[in-house]
Formats: sequence, structure tokens, C-alpha cells
Amino acid sequence: MRNTHRLVLVPLALLLGLAVAFLRPMPVAAQTAGIAVVVHPDVAVDNLALTELRRMLLGDREFWPSGVRVTLLLRAPIATERDVAVRSVCEMTEAQFRQHWIAKVFRAETPNSPKIVYSAEMALDQVSRVPGALTFVEASAVGKGVKVLKIDGRLPGQAGYPLK
Repeated sequence: MRNTHRLVLVPLALLLGLAVAFLRPMPVAAQTAGIAVVVHPDVAVDNLALTELRRMLLGDREFWPSGVRVTLLLRAPIATERDVAVRSVCEMTEAQFRQHWIAKVFRAETPNSPKIVYSAEMALDQVSRVPGALTFVEASAVGKGVKVLKIDGRLPGQAGYPLK
């Protein structure tokens, strides 16, 4: 009987140890620098106030200062990048954000709703190809061919950066 208990307790202890290891916070160096706001390289803006970014995400500001239309490229609702954009920038739940856009399109207040992209790679590829495009990706995923905007004067990883 004692061997039976040992056979059960040893795997259970191993599972508990793994669970504790995965639930511990990551070391500071391994944590993300935040979610970067990425635009087409020809966008003539380097810094946006968080309030202006919110207006763009809600479709209340549809054009860049140069007159080029803002094209929003957002990840699907399960993505962290979208959650940060909706929660931190718009200060809404996903349901409120979706309802906002349904109402805006229904009232014909905008010709375009946000386009859905299914991966960070797809988001970055589309931003690099579509003039005026704007998306949100993990800062560590940003590569060449796009521009990262400062938000309220700060880049991802800097103290006080609002999109984490």
C-alpha cells in the first residue's frame, strides 16, 4: 500500500512544482517592453498623444495631418495587442468596443471599420504596404520597414509608457 501512495505522490509533487514555476512572475529582463504603435513608414507623425490615438481607434479621427486616411489593422479579439489597445487606449471592454464600431458603421459615420489581422507578422506586413496604416504589436516583434510612434513622448520600454 505504501508503494501505491508513493507512485501517486511523486508525480503529483512534480506537477505542483511545475505549476509553481509557471505561476511565478517573469524576471524583469524577460518582461515585455510593451505594445508598440506601428505605422507605415511614410506617416509624417513621430509622436501621438494618447487622446489622439484613442480618437483614431474609435474612428473619430480618420486622417493623418498629410490627408492620408488612417487604416486601422487590429488583431483578433483574443490577442494581447488588441486587449491592450481596447482596454488601455479606449478604456472599454471588448464588447463595448465592438458595439461602438457596429453603431458607427450602422449610422454611416465612417466608410471603414478596423481590419482584422491574424498575427503580428500579418499586421507588420500590412502596415508596411498600406499607406496610413496603424497597428499594435509586441515591441519585441517590430522589424524593419515600419515606424514605431512615441505615445505621449515615450517609446515602448521607457518609463511611463502607457501601453503595457
